[in-house]
Amino acid sequence: MRIDHVCYAAGPEGMRETAARLAEQLDTTAFDGGVHPRFGTRNMVLPLADGRYLEVVEVLDHPASDKAPFGQAVRARSEQGGGWMAWVVAVEDLSDIEERLGRPAVPGNRHTPEGVELTWQQIGIKSLIADPQLPFFVRWDSLDHHPSRLGDGEVKLVGLHIAGDPHKIREWLGVSEPAGTWEKDIDVEFDDSHTPALESVVFATPAGTVTI
Repeated sequence: MRIDHVCYAAGPEGMRETAARLAEQLDTTAFDGGVHPRFGTRNMVLPLADGRYLEVVEVLDHPASDKAPFGQAVRARSEQGGGWMAWVVAVEDLSDIEERLGRPAVPGNRHTPEGVELTWQQIGIKSLIADPQLPFFVRWDSLDHHPSRLGDGEVKLVGLHIAGDPHKIREWLGVSEPAGTWEKDIDVEFDDSHTPALESVVFATPAGTVTI
């Protein structure tokens, strides 16, 4: 179990402009990720070090975006002006999570502009919509073309600031360690005085620390 990526919903300026703004803040490059046909969304990817990445996602004018929970979540966050939507935890096996939640994972896929098809399984979006402090889970079918491999990996994700209850998140993750300590290289801070959400993310860049 590890933090795989963080999702940022595009603002009124749209996905490309949002991704360009974030890339400028982090002094890195954004890559076109392609369309999620099952979810009615598309994304751009900012690769990070340590096998992680930042995903900028926007909803498409497509029936799938109205039906798929992921599309619904993106639309709702973008309609609020955009911003951090979710943090995402990668696992090697989703069966325990599927049993605990009482529902199967959902397949996802997208074709990159280079012609590579990425496939994965994900679960937890409905719970994220109900309680935005919670991450959702993903299991990649292959890591050969993981989005983090697109760039040079000079920018590191080093901190998450979550408005929420660490005990609830620990239960959601199914871990016994105090929330935040299971990810040794990322400082996870909690504040239960605000509306539950992923409030900010901290990055270490060659030019210094950047908080978005």
